[in-house]
Amino acid sequence: MNEKLEKATFANGCFWCTEAVFQRFKGVYNVMSGYTGGTIKNPPYREVCQGRTGHAEGIQFDFNPEIISYKDLLQVFFTTHDPTTLNRQGNDVGTQYRSAIFYHTEEQRQLAEQYIAYLEEQQVFESNIVTEVTPEKPFYNAEEEHHSFYNNHTEQGYCQFIINPKVNKIKKLYQDKLQEVYL
Repeated sequence: MNEKLEKATFANGCFWCTEAVFQRFKGVYNVMSGYTGGTIKNPPYREVCQGRTGHAEGIQFDFNPEIISYKDLLQVFFTTHDPTTLNRQGNDVGTQYRSAIFYHTEEQRQLAEQYIAYLEEQQVFESNIVTEVTPEKPFYNAEEEHHSFYNNHTEQGYCQFIINPKVNKIKKLYQDKLQEVYL
């Protein structure tokens, strides 16, 4: 593979949801659920879930900007969660569920800030966007049982009621950008 890949890191609620969404796009590779933005090394899930470490549940992945742009990824990010609720996504409450973009380059920072300003200017959301835009922090992979959770547990209630609507939304909005296997 001779692709020039870049890295992206997003947090927007439960990482099971976020992973299920982004791993379906063409040009996105190695989507990994994990923890970022906190204060201790190698935080365990239990500690993160209790809000003790300052980490957010997030995903990190590689992408090919010739196939999917960072701006496209930002659009997906903002259409698949509520960026106006501080430390909350649906019933998931706590700082570990905050909306955050951890940028890897100055260009990513600028694009994220410009995109947020555009969404605010267009009044896309009824409330102000609270998404953090912050430099990348160490990213710690989640435990093995969290990897590809949705793909491995589609019949589970959480997957049916919380993740399925997000997956169906991207199928409707971004059909031309999805990998054929996920259509």
